[in-house]
Amino acid sequence: MPLPHESSQALYTVGWRDDLPLPADAAPASRLARVIIQHRNGYVLSDGENEFAAQPAPRFLRRRAAPDARPAVGDFVLVDAATPAVIQEVLPRHTVLARAAAGERYARQIIATNIDTAFVLMGLDGDFNPRRIERYLLLIAGSGVRPVIVLTKADLIADAARHSEIAALRAQLPPDIELHALNAKDVAAVAPLLRHLQRGDSAVLLGSSGAGKSTLTNTLLGRERQATSTVREHDSRGRHTTTHRALIALPSGGCLIDTPGMRELKLTGDEDLAAASFDDIEALALECRFGDCAHGAEPGCAVRAALASGALDPARWESYKKLRDELGVANESLATQLERKADSKVQTRALSKRLVDKYGRR
Repeated sequence: MPLPHESSQALYTVGWRDDLPLPADAAPASRLARVIIQHRNGYVLSDGENEFAAQPAPRFLRRRAAPDARPAVGDFVLVDAATPAVIQEVLPRHTVLARAAAGERYARQIIATNIDTAFVLMGLDGDFNPRRIERYLLLIAGSGVRPVIVLTKADLIADAARHSEIAALRAQLPPDIELHALNAKDVAAVAPLLRHLQRGDSAVLLGSSGAGKSTLTNTLLGRERQATSTVREHDSRGRHTTTHRALIALPSGGCLIDTPGMRELKLTGDEDLAAASFDDIEALALECRFGDCAHGAEPGCAVRAALASGALDPARWESYKKLRDELGVANESLATQLERKADSKVQTRALSKRLVDKYGRR
């Protein structure tokens, strides 16, 4: 199947790359596009030249359809020539960034697909919280997406205490994770981020409301497209000026997905603590005298020794334990749901067999 608009290569402006797979059995009239906006009642797609509305095919809306199999922002899709267009197929994704949906029932909620970099934004005001960054890194770990920490509002910070906190954060991060402290309104200050936003690159912005995601988007875009607002004085949190995920093509050649502020970051159960920013703690645990050490009163506990010597930050240790326990609960929820789904399939097949035995096939 040839690329549409092959002569103008328009699809490359919305992140298409030559290494992305195309289905060999696609209908000749199929049109290739990328999901750039997702609404409750439909999607907006772009083929690099035109933006147009689309609806998902009925099979995506069936009750038994897996939510994470439905089209999401960042997906490349095949659509038919109907009006409005109908999404017939979602092309294989090379990365998926997801979180657990809010509520007690386990469900994966896709944040974005086919992205290379996740910019984790946090303001250097009342929004600053290193423990939340650890949660973001854990969520990103294992997805194949590169995390980049962006501390915004650096122009507002003058006190030495905050600079020492930034230095402490940098020391705790794995050496391969970038960290930038900058003014998101300054074109020169955000320039280092452009190395992740060249032709074929796609990135997503993550962070709380008021962290500066829309401000950074406007600066990288070179014009005021995303609405921005001031933050509350008592906690530096902003209102949800961005209400839906939107993929935006940048002058640098890359694509940026702006997202609404995240109030809750529930783990999916697939995360790996060692793959996030806790590999040093995991390594410490391996040095304990007993393999099943609970890091309490056991003799020869390397973790407690590190806490006593000051080599391990107590706040970071508490954060690790909290995330470890939460990850365990998420794993149990996922296992329980998969078991229930398997039982449901067995019961459905058994019922179908009884009906066939009684009434015959129709």
